[in-house]
Amino acid sequence: MAMTLAFARPELDVKLITTEAGNQTQAKTVANALAFASYLGQDVEIAKGLDRPMFKALEIAAEVHGNSGLGDVEFPVPMLELSARTAVEAMKQVLMDSPEPVVLIATGPLTNIGALLFAHPEVKPKIKFISYMGGAAVGGNMTPTAEFNVYVDPHAANLVFRSGVPIVMSGLDVTHKAYVTLEELEELERMDTDFALKVAAMMRFYIKQAKQTAFHPADSEKCIRLHDLCAVSYVVTPELFEGDDCCVEIETEGRLTAGTTVVDYAQLSGKTANAKVLHTVDREKFVAQFFGAVEKMGMQHVNQPDRGRKS
Repeated sequence: MAMTLAFARPELDVKLITTEAGNQTQAKTVANALAFASYLGQDVEIAKGLDRPMFKALEIAAEVHGNSGLGDVEFPVPMLELSARTAVEAMKQVLMDSPEPVVLIATGPLTNIGALLFAHPEVKPKIKFISYMGGAAVGGNMTPTAEFNVYVDPHAANLVFRSGVPIVMSGLDVTHKAYVTLEELEELERMDTDFALKVAAMMRFYIKQAKQTAFHPADSEKCIRLHDLCAVSYVVTPELFEGDDCCVEIETEGRLTAGTTVVDYAQLSGKTANAKVLHTVDREKFVAQFFGAVEKMGMQHVNQPDRGRKS
């Protein structure tokens, strides 16, 4: 979903996509990124990142995202090839070669970015900010207090949030307000392009899975939350969102709270804010923005099916 908006918006120049283990294993996230970008005709470098968290065992979410990681929706065999560079090498070079600061958009665990900042702290001035889908000020979806992306690799998240690089956090507090209703989903299906139908099928899979988790309300089958999309949407249209500058710290060891993003809304700690924590989104404009991106990329796939593919 996030890649759809990133590719569709002329304001964004996507220089690099990196993969890592997260909702699925590294092998599957690599295959998905290559297949998705190829399908949409995007000639973009895709680099393989780390296949496990920094210090803990990997946990994935196949029960939520399906065996493939894309809600079991199938895309053609990818024609793009994986970069010869590692994710850390590629990110470093893109940043150092850029004449102006670059925005990093992260929609999974912060393992790759954490490794980058640890190995190459000299890149920090080249990062404009990190737009991150992860964390939660109040309530988690992996544990009572921890959101999945931070929970999977809290040590990487801790490193990134302590790095001094500006962060915009799209946590569950805002992403649970960034939803599409069933009626709106039917509107998407009426676009009737192959891509729109694939996107709608993925979304319907997530609705089915959402009903099986206690965290979601009883009527959760009536909507689908577009969590990752918030991180891209904020970069394109920050005016759709509201948030507060807060000090955010990551609990890495708590017996009951490991992976929790501790958000100091009330400024009780006296510590300097290190993140803008989003809490509100203009849902109607957000949905319209996403549907416009799906329509544009769907038509582009129809009209230019060979872009981004090997000859």
